[in-house]
Amino acid sequence: MMRSGVILLAAGLIILAMVAVIVAGPPAFFAGSTGSGTVPLGAVEVRSYQGTDLSSIGAFRENSIRGPQQVDETTYRLTVSGLTSTTDVYTYRQVLDTYPHYTKVVTLHCVEGWDATILWEGVLVRDLIRHAGPDPRANTVVFTARDGYTTSFPLTYLMDRDIIMAYRMNNLTLPAERGYPFQLVAEEKWGYKWIKWIEKIELTDDPTYRGYWEQRGYSNTGDLASGFFSK
Repeated sequence: MMRSGVILLAAGLIILAMVAVIVAGPPAFFAGSTGSGTVPLGAVEVRSYQGTDLSSIGAFRENSIRGPQQVDETTYRLTVSGLTSTTDVYTYRQVLDTYPHYTKVVTLHCVEGWDATILWEGVLVRDLIRHAGPDPRANTVVFTARDGYTTSFPLTYLMDRDIIMAYRMNNLTLPAERGYPFQLVAEEKWGYKWIKWIEKIELTDDPTYRGYWEQRGYSNTGDLASGFFSK
């Protein structure tokens, strides 16, 4: 009798446990949704895209002039001005919500001898410039970063090519070290032209403008095919 009682008690406990699982639902590690909708999961860095192997975000070396800049999205503003019909001022979200997004695999080549191939996602610089209305006298575009770093490009380089201002890399939002909120993807240019933490885009009629490294002897064009020292 005692043995039968123990068996019946054990069976009863098993049944109660099963009922509890049915009522409470599956364990937490199976959860994929809640009563209010799907639970978003964190983004994952991609390392391959359409057959191309990608470098890790960690493949970059820290070589900024004042260290990584910490930009607060709530106070950040991007200004497009100079020789333009209007002065456009955007929040971070306004840039993302106003313009189409594009993705492109591009390799950054640093003058220090390393490179990184990344899937970049961003908006076209020419879309921003067109909205501001470039003056016919404008021939040069100067970019300014949060840390005071500057560089420049011929206006035609930005208007005639699909040059993007990136906000994501390898499917992840740019970390502070990589230029959040925006980094320029300056195709076929040396890494010092890939300005990070962009805050200002200014159109000018001064093709002789020299940015931070250009003032220190680096080529103003920054073309990969021509080397990076001024001749």
